[in-house]
Amino acid sequence: MMDMNIEIIPNYHPIFVHFTIGLLSVSGLLYLLGSILKKENLFIAARWNLWIGAVLTVGTVIAGFDAYNTVGHDAASHAAMTDHKNWALPTAGIFLALAVWAACKQRGAKAVSPIFVGIIVLASVLLAVTGYKGGEVVYRHGTGVMSLPEIQGDGGHGSHDHGGARDHHEAEKQPQQEDEHDHSAHEH
Repeated sequence: MMDMNIEIIPNYHPIFVHFTIGLLSVSGLLYLLGSILKKENLFIAARWNLWIGAVLTVGTVIAGFDAYNTVGHDAASHAAMTDHKNWALPTAGIFLALAVWAACKQRGAKAVSPIFVGIIVLASVLLAVTGYKGGEVVYRHGTGVMSLPEIQGDGGHGSHDHGGARDHHEAEKQPQQEDEHDHSAHEH
């Protein structure tokens, strides 16, 4: 029988955050394109992306606080996590406010206020900075990831085997050879 216990290492923040960033970024882009192209269907899609992204933002922030308080880290990682959190909370607040604004003022609207579009474009820039800072926490500081095995050799592709019959770098260097398959013995 299949084991249904799923271990999430270290927590759910990485799962929520990617959906949040994707949906909210697409929302900002669709609002901008909708205002330029004057296409109502773009505004409809933008609103749905914003609303779904806003709901996921709540889960992202909750999971982010869980990560902030439970993931092992050193002083430099803590500073990076705090910087990320300090960008994330106002950015989340702006998007949540925009979602409420859109729900109250834009239902069925064929156009959207240029002020709203300007704010969501600015919020999308803040979201990109926040995402960058979150990436720094993980990829520069290694926070929340399992440790790598000890690196042998130069650490590049030449220091290990990829498990294939031939080194894939050697295969790239060699010209393609004719198929050595004997076609006379059987039909295809």
